[in-house]
Amino acid sequence: MTDYTPLMLSLKIAGISTVIVFITGVFFAHLFSRKQFFGKSIIESLFLLPLVLPPTVVGFGLLILFGKKGWIGSWLIEWFDIQIVFTWIGAVIASVVVSFPLMYQSASAAFDSLDRRMENAARTMGASEWKVFRTITFPLAWPGLLAGLVLSFARGLGEFGATLMLAGYIPGKTDTIPMAIYFAVESGQMEKATFWVVIIVALGFSTIMWLNWWSRRNMQRYKNGHT
Repeated sequence: MTDYTPLMLSLKIAGISTVIVFITGVFFAHLFSRKQFFGKSIIESLFLLPLVLPPTVVGFGLLILFGKKGWIGSWLIEWFDIQIVFTWIGAVIASVVVSFPLMYQSASAAFDSLDRRMENAARTMGASEWKVFRTITFPLAWPGLLAGLVLSFARGLGEFGATLMLAGYIPGKTDTIPMAIYFAVESGQMEKATFWVVIIVALGFSTIMWLNWWSRRNMQRYKNGHT
């Protein structure tokens, strides 16, 4: 009988990390698209750095921060008795870090492509900044934001290297699908590894197919509305 714990853990971790990434990615992308300040390019480069670094390097950096003797990890243990290493929370943190750049890039592109004259017109009519964002900016940017949301979920679902470094492999606690595949191969359980490969490929393929279908449908609606 197949143990579906890796699937449930993967969906749980990817789901939580995607919510966090969506909120923070949209916030910073909107903020940075409207502000110019010294050091902006440096901060944005740091945001996107996990895209070009090996996952093990990202995991090592997280271990330095959240390990028992790390800058943040030691403080969490001392004051709140919370341990990040070898827990599913560590897996969520790893997933957030590696998928955040995708959300930030998509959100930045979405906000930069907007016609700001519509926002300015709403402001001249007395609309608050929150109302402008809620009723104009967010709805117009939604297609790009949704693309970032879906890609971030898919990236979080397949995260392995950083998760292994920070959360380790603990059956029932941190054994996500990528972990299950790796350790099944290591132990010679090829049938088990193949099963999980099929599952994660199906999930990833379905996610991308849905995004492509949704994008084509909305592009067609846009064309029909302008003909």
